[in-house]
Amino acid sequence: MAATVLFSCTATSTVSKVGKSQPAISGTKWVLADQVKGKTPTLNIEGTKITGNAGCNNYFGEVVLNASSGGFSAGNVGATKMFCDNMSVEDNFLKMLSEANKYVVNGNTLELYKDGLLLLKLNKQQ
Repeated sequence: MAATVLFSCTATSTVSKVGKSQPAISGTKWVLADQVKGKTPTLNIEGTKITGNAGCNNYFGEVVLNASSGGFSAGNVGATKMFCDNMSVEDNFLKMLSEANKYVVNGNTLELYKDGLLLLKLNKQQ
């Protein structure tokens, strides 16, 4: 997995929030916090739908959110099929988005976790 998209180290205070009540994130737009080669991936959450750009292709899917437990589950994710120079960013982003099962909001930052492992960190778009 590309180090530019995968985070494995995090502050203890954030990890302790995994699995705890979180603010509702429906109606929000996020952009990957890391600098990556090419277009930076985005995540738009609108009700039970997610859309965005994965670094090359636009994607869409469904999401189940549980603010009381910080639960996050993306499913039925599909994308357009253009080929770009750096497909590894897109492949890793979509894989981690599908694997995430928890979310934590810290101010203007959204962190997606698989259990206690931080997969993606995104910044809120205004």
